[in-house]
Amino acid sequence: MISEEFLSEVAIFTDKKINKVVLNGTYQIPNFDLKKVAANELSMRYTVPFGSVETIQQIELKDELDNVITSNQVYVPISSDTILSQTIFVKEA
Repeated sequence: MISEEFLSEVAIFTDKKINKVVLNGTYQIPNFDLKKVAANELSMRYTVPFGSVETIQQIELKDELDNVITSNQVYVPISSDTILSQTIFVKEA
């Protein structure tokens, strides 16, 4: 069994690693409205401005060297400024 302390350390490491959000492979969001770790959970919130993309079809979290950390296929139409939340849970499988 992995200790809760170690899972929290991995969540903190992941938090430090994530540098930006990239939508549809082109539109970058370098600033988070919220990015915090609580225990083994990393919570992020960011704003997608109206007009930046018509529809979000892919969300990537990237590091400072532009390496993909996570990639998710989605369908989110953007008809006004939109706040998105993402959570990463670090757990033993």
